Amino acid sequence: MTVGTTMTDIESDASKETVAVEPAEETPMKAEEKRPDDAEEKNENGDSKGTIQEQVPVPVAVEEPEFVHPEGGWGWVVMLAAMWCNGAVFGIQNAFGILFMSLLKEFGSPEDDDLRFKTAWVGSLSMGMIFFCSPIVSVFTDLLGCRVTAVGGAAVGLVGLLASSFVKSLGPMYFTYGIVFATGCSFAYQPSLVILGHYFKKRLGLVNGIVTAGSSAFTVTLPFLLSGLLEKVGLQNTMRVLSILMFILMLAGLTYTPLLPKPVSSNKPGSRCPPMSKVFNVNIWKSLGYRIWAFGIPAALYGYFVPYVHLMKHVEERFGEDANKEVLLMCIGVTSGVGRLIFGRVADYVQGVNKVYLQVSSFIVIGVMSMMIPLCHVFGGLIAVCLLMGLFDGCFICIMAPIAFELVGSQNVSQAIGFLLGMMSVPMTVGPPIAGFLRDRLGSYDVAFYLAGIPPIIGGAVLCLIPWVEARRIRREQEEAAKDGTQEQMLEFKRNSGGQGDALAVKTATPESVI
Repeated sequence: MTVGTTMTDIESDASKETVAVEPAEETPMKAEEKRPDDAEEKNENGDSKGTIQEQVPVPVAVEEPEFVHPEGGWGWVVMLAAMWCNGAVFGIQNAFGILFMSLLKEFGSPEDDDLRFKTAWVGSLSMGMIFFCSPIVSVFTDLLGCRVTAVGGAAVGLVGLLASSFVKSLGPMYFTYGIVFATGCSFAYQPSLVILGHYFKKRLGLVNGIVTAGSSAFTVTLPFLLSGLLEKVGLQNTMRVLSILMFILMLAGLTYTPLLPKPVSSNKPGSRCPPMSKVFNVNIWKSLGYRIWAFGIPAALYGYFVPYVHLMKHVEERFGEDANKEVLLMCIGVTSGVGRLIFGRVADYVQGVNKVYLQVSSFIVIGVMSMMIPLCHVFGGLIAVCLLMGLFDGCFICIMAPIAFELVGSQNVSQAIGFLLGMMSVPMTVGPPIAGFLRDRLGSYDVAFYLAGIPPIIGGAVLCLIPWVEARRIRREQEEAAKDGTQEQMLEFKRNSGGQGDALAVKTATPESVI
């Protein structure tokens, strides 16, 4: 009895488990998901559980709808904020020629033979650091977003500029102005280029032209403002006034609201560290067109920043201290703004990477105009040179972001621009000090300006390869796609044609056999 009762209890428990399990096994399976050969699989396996475990529902990937750019709306506010960013950052940098002369008087010594060489390092280091930090900024932009990166950068720039107003020698100025202030400007500047691609696509060239025209507007007005401030309140208080521009830049960065969908993260569950593919995007370097662009532009820029630093002093030496040298920076600024608006709009009508030809033309003209500066013995001729130089400078600046979008796509553009600007830091930094060294040794800026015109012409010639390389790449991809499509059609035809699939597929694939 005891054994029988125990067996009965066990059998009853087993039957309960069987009853409980069977509905659980049937629940996930819908009637339409059952296959006709379920019975055969059950006989082969000897158990229905094996069949049920094998039939795991496969999740169907749902394609996300393509992102549509607003082409306006809040984007116009973002455009104005980015315009202020470009103006505050590069307006101050382009007007360094005015600060350069004040630094010579404030910290210089008549017995120092390398005075111009040492002083030029302040502006060159600042401009170089803006570009040198760009690869790091691109990673921060991808990880933290445009808004946090821009606001934080503007705050650092504000601290650096305020600290520069308290220094009493060139040594600390290298750190406060050349490194801290410039690093903050770098973190504030690059997100202003990336965020525009979230709001505009068809009008991106025009919008970039308007945004980059902000630096032209500041370049026109700041020389006169700085000259008046330096004369009335001195160098230190002038730095403090410029700090107000950086404070407004902090507020402008708050408008950068991202819209583009974030790519699917490949982080492991529980991992806080982003994958290396996101920290260092190697995909951009797989494009031969981008590699040529990333090396060609820095090669063209070894003499680019020389006029902005040394033109004021060259005019003072050639035409006297009473020459209205601020007018030259104003001419460069005005025509640069006009060039950015005109060529930014023209770039919208130029298809694909053919936009590079606009940069090629700009580099050639800039190089020739740099060589023309020592040949101008009449002030009016120098004005004409500066007008042309500014016009094509605007062309070069405004289409950098559109070309990056064409070469690497919107998801990779942040690091593409970042690495390009980082590689630009070396020529932008070393050019002006070399020009100052030549002036100190030769007693004239003539050779410096002649040499400054050679790199842009060489760099422009290198960039001419990009459209040809990209056309060859697109043609190769189309051929591969056509080949893959034909093979897929043949395989599908074999599956659907029964036993005669091979012969029919051969006939279909060979045009001569259809007779």
